[in-house]
Amino acid sequence: MKHLPSSKRIAIAGQVLRFSLSEQGSPTIVLLGGSGSALETWHKLYPDIEELGTVLAYDRAGVGGSSRAREAQLGTTVVLQLRALLRESGARPPFLLVGHAFGGLHANLFARLYPEETCGVLFLEATAPDDVLHLKRRRSWLQRAAAGLLDRVSPLDPDDEVSNEEETVAEIAEAPDFPPVPVTVLSGARRLPRWIVSRAAAQERARNQDGLARLSPLGERVLATRSAHFPQSSEPQLVLDSLAALARRARR
Repeated sequence: MKHLPSSKRIAIAGQVLRFSLSEQGSPTIVLLGGSGSALETWHKLYPDIEELGTVLAYDRAGVGGSSRAREAQLGTTVVLQLRALLRESGARPPFLLVGHAFGGLHANLFARLYPEETCGVLFLEATAPDDVLHLKRRRSWLQRAAAGLLDRVSPLDPDDEVSNEEETVAEIAEAPDFPPVPVTVLSGARRLPRWIVSRAAAQERARNQDGLARLSPLGERVLATRSAHFPQSSEPQLVLDSLAALARRARR
């Protein structure tokens, strides 16, 4: 992780957030990690990603070096905190959003609420709204057992983003239409064993990934053939190449 830029902390309406900012020009690439993922999860993209523009990565409330959530982390709450962080840190639009896993919900909502500031979106193994609404019924017995054990051993904070995921999905449904900006959906092609993820769940999630690409008339789908859920770790060059191509499309 030696190439990661140093991080700072800033208070946004009483919520302390840790972030890093590398300023190299336009666009501003905003890295939105998965649930519980600190900014270090992006380390394999550095330093090359800094050649593509200004890069901001941060820990959402309750994650990594940021303080515990002070209020329920609905999608709009997270997006407003992010927009304030962008403003206070000096990061300027246009923003090219990179949403990994759960961070894809926030990228989806941000683009709808602030289309004039969004020049493109990279959905990276991203959670789609329909994943939240329907995939739980497709969980394997192992997933159900693991979830039940975690709920007993380490109950979720009622204010964290996962506890409020259905409200976030409802906010996306009620938000304006997704803007016609360039979109790349980068999905891991490697599948976990069927006793972990059923065939039906894998097929439904693939359909939902296609749905993300159809959000924009400028959407496309790319498969990371050697990756499962973390292409930024297993195929960082593919992520960088996809991001560079998306930035070129956004400039056009």
